[in-house]
Amino acid sequence: MKMVKSLILGSAAALVAVGGAQAADLPVKAKAVEYVKVCSLYGPGFYYIPGTDTCIKLGGYLRVDVLANTNSDNGGNNNLPGSANNRFTNGYTWRSREDLNIDTRTATEYGVVRTFFDGVFSYTTDNYTNNPNAAAPGSTIYSAIGGGTTVNPASAPGNASSGSGTAGQVGVYYAFIQFAGFTIGKAVSQFSAPWTNYPGNNYDGLVGGGGTVTGINQFSYTAEFGNGVSASVSAEDQTTYDQATLANLSAGLVTGTGFAGGSYGVNDRGGSRSPNFVGKVVVDQAWGLAQLSVAAQDNHAAYYGGPETTGHPGDKWGWAVQGALSIKNIPTGPGDTLNVQAVYTDGASRYNFQNLAPQSFAMFGGTGLPGAYQSVGLAAVADGVFATGTGISTVQTWGMRGAYTHNWSPYWNTAIYGAYAQLKYGNGGTALVCAALAGLGAATAGITTCNPDFNVGQIGLITRWTPVKNLTFSADVTYTNLDQKFAGTIAPTALAGIAKPAAVYELKDQNTVSLLLRAQRNW
Repeated sequence: MKMVKSLILGSAAALVAVGGAQAADLPVKAKAVEYVKVCSLYGPGFYYIPGTDTCIKLGGYLRVDVLANTNSDNGGNNNLPGSANNRFTNGYTWRSREDLNIDTRTATEYGVVRTFFDGVFSYTTDNYTNNPNAAAPGSTIYSAIGGGTTVNPASAPGNASSGSGTAGQVGVYYAFIQFAGFTIGKAVSQFSAPWTNYPGNNYDGLVGGGGTVTGINQFSYTAEFGNGVSASVSAEDQTTYDQATLANLSAGLVTGTGFAGGSYGVNDRGGSRSPNFVGKVVVDQAWGLAQLSVAAQDNHAAYYGGPETTGHPGDKWGWAVQGALSIKNIPTGPGDTLNVQAVYTDGASRYNFQNLAPQSFAMFGGTGLPGAYQSVGLAAVADGVFATGTGISTVQTWGMRGAYTHNWSPYWNTAIYGAYAQLKYGNGGTALVCAALAGLGAATAGITTCNPDFNVGQIGLITRWTPVKNLTFSADVTYTNLDQKFAGTIAPTALAGIAKPAAVYELKDQNTVSLLLRAQRNW
């Protein structure tokens, strides 16, 4: 028995020894995986970045646009070459775009620290805007439009809106930090209405109010007073989106071909000196929103002529004021809205003719005038004009725009929208423009009424269908009328860049219609 007991204990000891040896060969147990956790502090879609107390949300959209009767994406044929109304006018323009935004937020003892980035990747085809003979009105390239250089076909690979030699384009819409009431970086202008350029539409080119769809560099502070009341003050970069032409009308800078393309002289701004100063007050409550915005802008010209010794005009400040009103859930149906805004500017015209709206008009059409080849409507947006020995004469504008949106069902809605803007050069500015045109001889001798003032009216209708959440199909048609104030005829030399011959053209109001079809998936 004693022998059996010793054998059993010996066997057990051996098994324990073998088990211990095997255990020593096993890997150390891994730490628990730290899974991504939902962050409910800032709404749906936020998650904690593993190992941090920062929450992140990714978002964006994929959008496809097809536009009829326009050479630009989301704008009408208001300027060259699309408005030549000939074989250089696109039957369609096509764009595909992916948007990506990154929103991060961290709770601190000073409040939430937020960063926001929004970038886009776009591919636009058949966009006839890179023709060197059809550069922006007011540029030195454009004033030489009659030079007769080669015209590129609309389908040429280099005809991209980016001007980069390909149809692909990368853009940064927003990039800002928010902390303790401050906004620092590229964000929506504090002057803009909450709907930026879109009170109810997809069309980009509405006049009648300020709007920065792609954000503007700024240093802003917003104070919250409770009950939906807030106020903001801001210093904002004026160089990218807020500067209209500061036209130098000195001798030799105004040409007949340039005028026939909607250009008065050359844009002759000096270097940047001061940001724009902006303030706003907002009341945002359950019934809707009311906002009042003001802005001041320094207009700083370069020189009358080439060298410094030719002299220059003194700086002149411009300003703008805007009111906006949004009424929610009006009695016509659940979710229906009415958005309206109105603006007045003096020397700060792009707070009315916003950065995606036309800055010049050169629209060709038919004519019934005997002896005239065609008609043309001409107009130009400016902050001010000057000539050798004069100061800056500022330009005054006023405008309004709005939209009413009705929801037919959870899947369908329709908005009717419109805009109107008026621009006046004033007695001083009109005299300078007309004196410069009178000096062109035969090209402008047929003008019977010289008046650079103009009005623009727009009306549109959009219908949206959302068959499933975050997928929307829309059709947006927009009509634009240019009411220009010149009368008589002009006789420029050949406009070779748009194939217009040297001929007599009747000065006449013009119209254009464009259609935007869009499919967009938000995520």
